[in-house]
Amino acid sequence: MTEGWKLDWPRALGAVRVSANFRTEPEDFVVEELAFPPPSENGEHVYLQIKKRGANTAWVAKQLAILAGVNSLDVGYFGLKDRHAVTTQWFSVWLGRRPEADWSRLNGAEISVLHTFRGSRKLRRGEHSGNRFKIRLRSIRGEHAAAEQALDKIGAGVPNYFGEQRFGNHGGNLDLVRCLAEGCGRCRKSEKTFAMSAARSWLFNQVLAERVDMGNWREVLDGEPEGNPSGPLWGRGRNPASHVQQELEQRVLLPWQPWCNWLEHCGLKQERRALVLRPEAFNYQWEDDNLVLEFSLSRGEFATALLREVAQLVNVSSST
Repeated sequence: MTEGWKLDWPRALGAVRVSANFRTEPEDFVVEELAFPPPSENGEHVYLQIKKRGANTAWVAKQLAILAGVNSLDVGYFGLKDRHAVTTQWFSVWLGRRPEADWSRLNGAEISVLHTFRGSRKLRRGEHSGNRFKIRLRSIRGEHAAAEQALDKIGAGVPNYFGEQRFGNHGGNLDLVRCLAEGCGRCRKSEKTFAMSAARSWLFNQVLAERVDMGNWREVLDGEPEGNPSGPLWGRGRNPASHVQQELEQRVLLPWQPWCNWLEHCGLKQERRALVLRPEAFNYQWEDDNLVLEFSLSRGEFATALLREVAQLVNVSSST
């Protein structure tokens, strides 16, 4: 049964005073990976830069495996990309001594193969530097000037929350975490991976939300281990945060101690994540009652963390 998770964490730039339609068309959410894998003329892998529309990454990877006649584990990519979007990303296919497939057979309404060349190794999650976004928010309701007050502050940084998509549909991944952490169920390995990611993200967001409420989320506390404001990605090992930070984080996470214990039992190591997201090359322009934003983010950062500071989003794609 769904818990009814509250996924609306406190905003740093004040209550939004405009709303907008989000993802009305796939072209409203354009993402391009900031990556170029190194070529190797005699490599056993083929690198493919693919532009996709209305298709998720796993589905594209499956089509590549089928066409090449390889196992799905022989297909790699830098990161999962949204389905209801137009995205450009890199895939790798290990062929070994197999003849190269006719990649043009993939071209169609959902997929376009832009470039192919040989490489020496499989592409793996998180190895790219980041992503470039172009996002259109449609039918802005409210005063444009109110949105601009937030937009003009975006460049200085926003809270680096994990996006709602990390937690599954209606927080379904969190329901699984609760079940696993309390020892009342089992799941497939792939589901456990999603659950561990969701649990770490949820705990981090709780700490960040507290820091936003306290007004010190941009401040470097005494003894900050990263030299910048950071929060915990929970796991085994000593928390490297300062005494002041440790007290704060322990207080916030006390109700979630079973989750912390479960993550430690899963073997994950204690890490830190920046509290502040600072977009690169951020700009925006109005097109009548539409707002177009362009910016780059490092890997692991969520565009929705930025957008939520500007407008209340009505995700049109969730009802299609």
